[in-house]
Amino acid sequence: MEEGKRQKQVAGLLHEYITDIFQRLGLNMINGGMVSVSSVKITPDLLEARVYLSFFKTDDTKEALQKITDRGWEIKKELVNRVKHQLRRIPEIKYFADDTLDHVFKMEELFKKINEEKKDQGDQ
Repeated sequence: MEEGKRQKQVAGLLHEYITDIFQRLGLNMINGGMVSVSSVKITPDLLEARVYLSFFKTDDTKEALQKITDRGWEIKKELVNRVKHQLRRIPEIKYFADDTLDHVFKMEELFKKINEEKKDQGDQ
């Protein structure tokens, strides 16, 4: 099912604000790694927001995700102050790890390996 215009607007607004909140609260750097908000998806009734986080050079993604979830009330409090005049109800926020970066790195490694094998076969 395709996202509606209002869903996209609210998701974009939440993405912008949550990214800013992460920087203010120092959540963009956890365990020596970088955390960024890769996307926000919101349900059609605008009552639940799924925030997908991208972790770079983080040793334990689950631990970092747990730290963010533990500080969820603080993030939501900041978010309420910013969107209280734009939304009637503040959506429930759930955090998920976005593993697309991992897939990209794996694909790059596979392509490098294939290219090296082709080069080795061409030399023979």
